[in-house]
Amino acid sequence: MLRSLIILLLIVDIAFAVNRVKIGNEVEVVGVRQNYLTGYGIVVGLKGTGDGTTSRFTLISIANMLKKMGIYVDPRQVRTKNAAAVIVTASMPPFAKNGMRFDVTVSSLGDAKSLENGVLIRTPLMGPDGKIYAFAQGPVSLGGGFSESNKGGRVTKNFPTTGVVLNGGIIERDLPFSFESMKDLTLTLKIPDFTKATKIQNAINRHFGKQLAKAIDATTVKVKFPEGIDPVEFTSQIMNLEIESDNEPTVVIYERTGTVIMSGDIKIDTPIYVSHGNIYVSVLKTPVVSQPPPLSGGETVTAEKVETTVVEEEGRIFSIQSPSLKDLVQALNDLGVSPRDLIAIIQAIKNAGKLHAKIIIM
Repeated sequence: MLRSLIILLLIVDIAFAVNRVKIGNEVEVVGVRQNYLTGYGIVVGLKGTGDGTTSRFTLISIANMLKKMGIYVDPRQVRTKNAAAVIVTASMPPFAKNGMRFDVTVSSLGDAKSLENGVLIRTPLMGPDGKIYAFAQGPVSLGGGFSESNKGGRVTKNFPTTGVVLNGGIIERDLPFSFESMKDLTLTLKIPDFTKATKIQNAINRHFGKQLAKAIDATTVKVKFPEGIDPVEFTSQIMNLEIESDNEPTVVIYERTGTVIMSGDIKIDTPIYVSHGNIYVSVLKTPVVSQPPPLSGGETVTAEKVETTVVEEEGRIFSIQSPSLKDLVQALNDLGVSPRDLIAIIQAIKNAGKLHAKIIIM
């Protein structure tokens, strides 16, 4: 079966130059961060693509859920493929308050084939301390993923066993954190850099005319709260101060969809020699009828003859002389390289120390 993949390639050409960025884009505030929540739930309403009888925990969960509703069922008698056990994960925003909504991610835990058209039943979400901070419920969206099958084979796009419930989470408990009780502000750089930490320190001290900020190391800048000023207003002023920053070349890879996004003046060390080849597997099923000899008393039997053919495409070795990653990607696209292979080649060049850019894999 020849697998066909589609790539969405966005190339943004931005000159590698010094520009001005806000401090808020470069740092995080200690204590002001995302909080991870996790829960165990059941997705129902599936079209026969849920967990099978081998996933005993799903059957027990369904029986326990029905028991809470006043319906008593022996887990050994539960036989349904319209439900699937899932792990629900979410990131609760900083300063989250009771009633706020957020998205949750649903991932199959058993042997379900697809969560398409499923609905997540109310699921408690717990923090690292074991306390329930939110609940999640709602229809599951696969974001374009699907899985279809018949007697001839199966076609799958993206990951049908993982989906998102948009605005499916609702906060029930406020976080135990008070910003007003803080005596000072600790800023942590998203990317450690001694030069950038010093620039942040100098920008804050110059703006307020006092020695309030101190760069501790390449990651940390501590800032004292001046007397008589509102902490929220003070923090807002700091976040909006600007410093000089280099536009760092970046390659963002989204492996689930085969998306590659590049920004900045990305350079590679040349020459580079790339060898590429594909393997194609073809499976052909042919009906075969077996007839018994006359008067033998046997029965006619229908079977299938399966022929598998493997074709290995002749490998190609080509060189790249241009120092631009954009030219490399264009050459690979002209050769018909699939998105997955393109991602693998970019990662290999990075591992070889030939690609000068930050790679983010999502």
